[in-house]
Amino acid sequence: MRILVLGAGALGGYFGARLIEGGAEVAFLVREGRAAQLAARGLVVESPFGGFARPVAALMAAEPGWDAVLLSCKAYDLDAAIAAIRRAVDERTAILPVLNGLGHVERLARAFGADRVLGGLAKIQATLAPDGTVKHLNDWRYITFGEASGTMTPRVGALKAAFDAAPGVVAEAVPDVMARMWEKLVHLGTSAVATVLMRANVGEIARAPGGIALMQSLLERNMAIAAHHGHPVRDGFEAEYRRIFSDTGSQYATSMLRDLEAGGRIESDQILGFLLEAARRAGVPDALHEAAFVSAKAYEQRREAGRLPR
Repeated sequence: MRILVLGAGALGGYFGARLIEGGAEVAFLVREGRAAQLAARGLVVESPFGGFARPVAALMAAEPGWDAVLLSCKAYDLDAAIAAIRRAVDERTAILPVLNGLGHVERLARAFGADRVLGGLAKIQATLAPDGTVKHLNDWRYITFGEASGTMTPRVGALKAAFDAAPGVVAEAVPDVMARMWEKLVHLGTSAVATVLMRANVGEIARAPGGIALMQSLLERNMAIAAHHGHPVRDGFEAEYRRIFSDTGSQYATSMLRDLEAGGRIESDQILGFLLEAARRAGVPDALHEAAFVSAKAYEQRREAGRLPR
C-alpha cells in the first residue's frame, strides 16, 4: 500500500515506522521544522519492540496517489489537517483518523464525503522528544479501525494486511468501530478528567486518600454516558479498567497531562468538552467533568496570556 502519514510525531512516527518495516510505501506530510529534523537524523524510534532509525520520505505539501491517509494529528489541529491533506485525497483514498474524541468523524465526512472516512483509534503511550526521537513508553501498540457501516471492505482488509506485516503493532479490523471509539473515550475521559484535576498520574492519584474511589466513580459515569448514546462497553472492559485505575504503582499519565505540564496546547474541547456535553445529554452527574473542563479552559487562558509558571 501507499500510505501518507500526516505528521511524524509520537503516534504517526511510531506507526509509520512500523509500516515501513512491514513493506508499505510510506511518506510523512510534515511542517518545516520536523522536515529539517527528519532530513538531518532520519526518523528515530526507541521502543521495547525494537528501535528504528533510517531516512524516510518527508513531504511539505500533499500530492495525490495514496491508498490511505493516516491522520495522526492532535484534535485541535483538525481544520489545518483537512486543508493539508486535501490534495492527497482522490477516489481511491481512505482516510484513517486516529484522533482523540469523536467529533472529528463527522467533520471529515463533511469535508471529503462519508465514503472516504474510516473510524479508528490507537492505544499507545509515546512521546516526541525535543530532538525528534519518538519514545514508545510501554507495551501498548494497538490500532483498531473499520468502516462506520460495519462492512468489512477490501480497503479495510488491505490496511489490516499492511499492519499485520508491521512488527511492533497489534492491529484489529472490526465491524463495530464506533462502539470501540466510545470505549476509548470512556477510558481516556476517565484518565483525562482525573489527571487534569489532580495534576498527577494514575498511580499517584490511586495512592492518595480517596483517589481510587474517585477514578472508579468517573469510570462508572463514563460507561453510563456511552451506554446512553447507544454504545455500552463490552464484557471484560469494566474489569480491565477497574484494575488499571486501582494500580497504585502505575506511571500512566495522559498525553493531555504531559502537554499541560509542558505548557503546550491541550485537547480540552475535543475530550473534556465533548464528554461534558455528552454527560448532560445522558443525565449523568457531571460535576467532576465540569470541574476538569473549567480547569482546562482556565489553563488555556493563562497560557495565552503568557502567565504560566516557569
